[in-house]
Amino acid sequence: MQSLRPVSIQRHFTKTTPGSVLYRCGDTVVLCTASLEDRVPDWMVGRGKGWITAEYNMLPGSTSPRKSRERSGKVDGRTTEIQRLIGRSFRAVADLSKLGERSLTIDCDVLQADGGTRTAAITGGFIALVDAVNTVFQDATSDAYPLRASVAAISVGIVDGAPTLDLDYARDVKADVDMNVVMTGGGRFIELQGTGEEATFDDAELASLIQLAKQGIRDLTQIQKETLGAGWKFS
Repeated sequence: MQSLRPVSIQRHFTKTTPGSVLYRCGDTVVLCTASLEDRVPDWMVGRGKGWITAEYNMLPGSTSPRKSRERSGKVDGRTTEIQRLIGRSFRAVADLSKLGERSLTIDCDVLQADGGTRTAAITGGFIALVDAVNTVFQDATSDAYPLRASVAAISVGIVDGAPTLDLDYARDVKADVDMNVVMTGGGRFIELQGTGEEATFDDAELASLIQLAKQGIRDLTQIQKETLGAGWKFS
């Protein structure tokens, strides 16, 4: 498969946060909300910088069979790793000094999982992040705006010997190699997570996966741009 699964985005899905997006890609559905606070964690007080972090969770009904709800304070290793990936991805395109002593938390709750939940959380979460930032910085000049670039993410893999874009669960479990790619809209890499599943891959296969991911990121960036409309601040 060389194209994205169908993408559907509903902005302003909730009324309680300045940024909220219901993001669908294929049968994966993620609710991304962005909350803004006029304070920073204690360890950052007085530095004149802001902070961006993320939380990720798969709701019990997002998979079959039911996924047990995580207990407070007991987050599993996979969830922790994904949360850190999402937070890193957003901080990579931010100038925290321009944010001032404010905190942004992007909560990504998976309502239905069919592969690519972490990449959907990043791509949809960025739209929620921009909406939240624009409540304060809508009229800011480019020099004062705290986000330097857009960010999106996509999965790729080698399935039945062929490079494949945007893996759903069925393709993901069959993949000999799978990779998550996080990039800016301008084509710069933020993170690559790739592994062979009882298989290896060579330079040519890696190059083909990266090229396919770039195509997917370009398409997702255009979708983000069209979704945000006048809220899009990036070249």
